[in-house]
Amino acid sequence: MKKHVSSSLIISACLFLIIILGLCLFFIRTKSFIQLPSDNGFLKVFFCPRDDCEQVLLDFFYSASDIKCAFYDLGLERIISVLKEKNADVLIFEENFNGFGQSISSQSLMHNKFCILDESIVILGSLNPTFRGAYKNNNNLVIVESKVLAQNYLSEFFELKKGDFSKKTKHTKILFNDFLLENYFCPDDSCEDVFLNIIDSANSSVYFMTFSFTSDKIGDLLLEKNDLDIKGVFEKTQQSQFSEYQKISLTNSNIIFDSNPFNMHHKVFIIDNHTVITGSTNPSNNGFFRNDENILVIHNSVVAGWFLEEFEFVFRG
Repeated sequence: MKKHVSSSLIISACLFLIIILGLCLFFIRTKSFIQLPSDNGFLKVFFCPRDDCEQVLLDFFYSASDIKCAFYDLGLERIISVLKEKNADVLIFEENFNGFGQSISSQSLMHNKFCILDESIVILGSLNPTFRGAYKNNNNLVIVESKVLAQNYLSEFFELKKGDFSKKTKHTKILFNDFLLENYFCPDDSCEDVFLNIIDSANSSVYFMTFSFTSDKIGDLLLEKNDLDIKGVFEKTQQSQFSEYQKISLTNSNIIFDSNPFNMHHKVFIIDNHTVITGSTNPSNNGFFRNDENILVIHNSVVAGWFLEEFEFVFRG
């Protein structure tokens, strides 16, 4: 006797398998997010010198009880005064040490610019709190209220303070206000790979503002992705044989030098109008492999919009 399977039965079985597969993928993705540490708080971004970044720092410092900072450079007298008044624990790169805080040596540069306030707020970005940093150079200042992120930065702070760099970043991914943050410290966390993986995921656009850009791998990747909308601003004082400017600009007229008579000091990539890479790290060999640095990746279109506005401001000159 021949056995027949009706087409409707086959269709039903296929639909059932598709539903089961979809549910499995959903639960795998959901589980991965559930396993991430989660936190809620505010995230604010300021752009110097358009915003009064010194006053922003003063306001946050005055409201804090416990302050720990790691600075490449520090020169604003009002900032130094409030940090002294608050008995802040401050680390300064040895070449810029001026008697306040603790001098920190490094393999190349202790290039960080971050503070942790009351173990719950992190201040980071490209801003060195100096007169040029706040009032002349183009910089960004990112302030995040997150105890999980603060723990990452506290661990890095104490590593810098003790000169012990044996620990990897504990929480490289954080579910923050229902979107994803990523946090890395160089050179320990393979920072160049972080940049490459995120840029390689771009589907529509890559915009960047970079003080020093000498990573051949990132330059080559941008050339490979030349079918996307790619725009970039290089700091004009960094015109050296090692810069990626010559390579990328030969095939893209939207790659320019900045027009700020001082410095365009950002270290920012904006991917698909949704993801922002920022922090202290220049996309360079020193930034990735020698200096003590930090990176924050923000996967949020609203925040990306703020950085896009700054990009357009810098790009237009």
